[in-house]
Amino acid sequence: MVEAGHLDAKLVDEPGRLAALKRYELLDTPKEAPFDRITDLVKTVLDVPIVTISLIDRDRQWMKSCVGLDVSETARDISFCTHTIKSRQPMHVPDATLDPRFKDNPFVTGPPHIGSYVGVPLATPDGYNLGSLCVIDLVPRTFSESQIAVLKSFAALVTDEFELRRLAQIDYLTGASTRRGFFLEMEKAISRFVRNQRPSSVVVFDIDHFKLVNDEYGHAAGDAVLRGLAERMASLLRTSDVLGRLGGEEFGILLMDATLEQAVKSAERFRRGLEEFVVDHDPPLKVTASFGVAELEAGLLLGERWLARADAGLYEAKRTGRNRACVGSASTLTY
Repeated sequence: MVEAGHLDAKLVDEPGRLAALKRYELLDTPKEAPFDRITDLVKTVLDVPIVTISLIDRDRQWMKSCVGLDVSETARDISFCTHTIKSRQPMHVPDATLDPRFKDNPFVTGPPHIGSYVGVPLATPDGYNLGSLCVIDLVPRTFSESQIAVLKSFAALVTDEFELRRLAQIDYLTGASTRRGFFLEMEKAISRFVRNQRPSSVVVFDIDHFKLVNDEYGHAAGDAVLRGLAERMASLLRTSDVLGRLGGEEFGILLMDATLEQAVKSAERFRRGLEEFVVDHDPPLKVTASFGVAELEAGLLLGERWLARADAGLYEAKRTGRNRACVGSASTLTY
């Protein structure tokens, strides 16, 4: 049980809160149906024009889900929700035009002309407020205790979804991201590329002759190889890189801010690192892997297309002898 005093300390621990927000990997992710269903329901149940699931980043408010407002983010210093996360209790603003905190706010004096607001903080199990579930009306309005209680119940559903989403992104055997989690990271890299032209590359690799390991030593040995490989690869990655298990013995690595040339060098380093690695087993096992590499570019702005380009390199590596890294070529792709 977390003590109240410790919880209150979390309200002023901004570095810890931002670290928790990063850990949940929610920012700049695509729309997701579970969150959109919640905001749609809240809009109907409480009869309000605007509902958002807002996350408070270092300098901005970003909406994981939003109905009734055509924005995806705002500056943090003018957001209502940055005030909501300072408390454990809902924040109720019956008339924004009379509240000294908000009466001169550009969202009150200008579009959408906020009249009233209720926000419920979205707290992690360890006590950090990541953001809020909030409702907005365009006229002054006093929300009843029962209506606020309903909003708190919906906020609990949002935080449950946060937890389910986080758990669903970790592969239980290897500790790597799941395929779903890996694709979410790719989508974030694509968003950064579209906004700022920041380079990123994907490396995919597949264990050579993995079926022989299972056939000769059993599936427990196969699992030991997968765990050992993931641990070895994690030791070779930068903190900004993401390792994902894409299925079976196939893995992916997202290399942030890496050009194709840099990614090819990294893939070769990974290949050598695995070639030299010995899996702790009786008898000790050694494996190699084949690698495919692709840099993000304008024609690959879908995760599946980007990954398919890297897969083309992987297939070429297998075709030409395995235990090597090849660059994916558009000429070998079929969509």
